[in-house]
Amino acid sequence: MKKLLLATAAGALFAGAASAEDIKLGVILGFTGPIESLTPSMADGAELAMKEVTDSGKLLGGSAVMPVRADSTCVDAAAASAAAERLITSDGVKGIMGADCSGVTGAILNNVALANGVVMISPSATSPGLSHNNNEDNGLFFRTAPSDARQGVVMTEVLMEEGIKEVAVTYTNNDYGKGLADSFQAAFEAAGGTVTINAAHEDGKADYSAEVGALAAAGGDRLVVAGYVDQGGSGIVRAAIDSGAFDTFHFPDGMISDKLQENFGDEIEGSTGQHPGTDSPGAAKFTELVGGAFDASSPFTPESYDAAALIMLAMQAAGSSDPAAYKDKVMDVANAPGEMIYPGELGKALEILAGGGDIDYVGATAVELIGAGESAGNYRQIVVKGGEITTAKYR
Repeated sequence: MKKLLLATAAGALFAGAASAEDIKLGVILGFTGPIESLTPSMADGAELAMKEVTDSGKLLGGSAVMPVRADSTCVDAAAASAAAERLITSDGVKGIMGADCSGVTGAILNNVALANGVVMISPSATSPGLSHNNNEDNGLFFRTAPSDARQGVVMTEVLMEEGIKEVAVTYTNNDYGKGLADSFQAAFEAAGGTVTINAAHEDGKADYSAEVGALAAAGGDRLVVAGYVDQGGSGIVRAAIDSGAFDTFHFPDGMISDKLQENFGDEIEGSTGQHPGTDSPGAAKFTELVGGAFDASSPFTPESYDAAALIMLAMQAAGSSDPAAYKDKVMDVANAPGEMIYPGELGKALEILAGGGDIDYVGATAVELIGAGESAGNYRQIVVKGGEITTAKYR
């Protein structure tokens, strides 16, 4: 115990003695591409946390945190890797909030972050294939959105409760789409359901009538669209509606945004879906903190605030902005024991850490990191009513 107290005191002195610096954090998201309608509010969420920390003046002796945005494109691994390389080598970022889509996130991690020893916390990369252990990612990769291995189970629960026992599945042909479709099929069939077809679609096509024809021929009580709302996913839905092949759909996270509502309104009445989300006290506090500046409930926006917050809190706990020093503190600040910290309380958290105390960052999404930096995960279940996306419940 005495050694622990001495170590804690030393840590407090180290944190307090840190000299102020300008710390740059990368915000790499698909500002262009198939989820471009989601990323502006995601970036705003992350940058809100950075502003909150900078305004507090309590990070590492009064350091300021400045975001540097870069475009992951969501789908072009080479472009995403090049953008991340620029963030690290040219801009000198000390951590990366992102990336977003699973394929480009894996590319940046393996091609850039590992080589440069830079911490990444993704708010939205959900592929089960990203579930690394610490030996594979050197303890550099974390995520505040749960793996699609979990989403597949939640999708199954929603559909079974709706009385839907037979579905057709279409997925965008990449790591995210295939990983989610496979995890869903395994969970759905284990629960006694039938997947009539599990077929890929390519993004960027003008006509999806052939794909919808195959889905319609296979049949099903509902069409599961594991795609992107700003790309082929919406193309599939439009073709399905126009041809009369399906009139209700189930939408995973990549399909849920205001754009879905704008595109289809009451044409998809009764359709269901889910995306990471929670009705925890932190979610309400985050909405209050945002105050209408942007859409606080947009998918992965609260997760983005939390991802950025965890990077900065880990820096404070380590007394350093060096990723080699703070990567080992991310799990510590994210989980118990310690004082619970909610959105708007980052200054308070920094004070506690500077004094050698412990925090349990709950954040906007009831953050709990398990395993090697995995999010335990909560979901918002939605239903389209009156042409609008409404909350059915939380899971």
